[in-house]
Amino acid sequence: MADRSPQGVGHGTDGDGIRTFPFPTELAVGGVGMQVGAMGEDRTWHADAPLDRVHRIDFHVVMLFTEGPVRHMIDFAEYEAGAGDVLWIRPGQVHRFSRTSRYRGTVLTMQPGFLPRSTVEATGLYRYDLPPLLHPDPAQRTALRDSLAQLGREYEDTATLPISLHTAVLRHSLTAFLLRLAHLAASSAEANRSQADTTFTLFRDAVERGFHSNHSVNAYADALGYSRRTLVRAVRAATGQTPKGFIDKRVVLEAKRLLAHTDMPIGRVGAAIGFPDAANFSKFFHLHTGFTPVGFRAELS
Repeated sequence: MADRSPQGVGHGTDGDGIRTFPFPTELAVGGVGMQVGAMGEDRTWHADAPLDRVHRIDFHVVMLFTEGPVRHMIDFAEYEAGAGDVLWIRPGQVHRFSRTSRYRGTVLTMQPGFLPRSTVEATGLYRYDLPPLLHPDPAQRTALRDSLAQLGREYEDTATLPISLHTAVLRHSLTAFLLRLAHLAASSAEANRSQADTTFTLFRDAVERGFHSNHSVNAYADALGYSRRTLVRAVRAATGQTPKGFIDKRVVLEAKRLLAHTDMPIGRVGAAIGFPDAANFSKFFHLHTGFTPVGFRAELS
């Protein structure tokens, strides 16, 4: 999505048939392990793979938007970003660009291994538990934009320093930006946790442990010692959903992951998430996605 977007880079497929695209070092300025530039239209990681198809990348992508709304799918969840928001996609995540949204702003891509291990740990580069969509406040937004603009200037300036020093300066500038970004991501996650009702948190954790076999709201309420009404109020306040809707959403996500990431037969996928009858699983999946399991898997190929 940057002006020097990779065209014609190599790619492969995982066992599930989803293409994975590597970082195009040969197209980066100076061959360094990062790129930064303006987002544009009609860009792709590979000439024969439109961005609006589901795919993976083996590098980081950070998009800071100047316009919105932009809808973007990451790991089968839809996110809507507005002007000033940030999307952070990590290596290995399945994602898809919107056919209808205008992507405007600055995009940073970074190859794993470009930064030293200490920086990787300090910036939480592989904290997949952190939210991909971030909403910086005005002060944070200004700081991120300034830091990214400085990184962009250093990236483009290949004339004033030898390549070794140029690369070192890029790493320092990139680290400064990522530390700000990591602080924002961690703060956002903490704010989300602090706002969550204890009842919902206990319910969410119980669902995460038990959704493979337990889809009953009453069973969760009984196990947690709450009335169904209390559970409904807590879940609705935290998510806007009913407890049943929350459970079903988690089950559907797991089904999508198994259909996309494995070659398991449809019946085994259903059994793995609590549907011993394949027909019941197909009905459930179609109700919540509009696709049959077979159709969904075919759509990803």
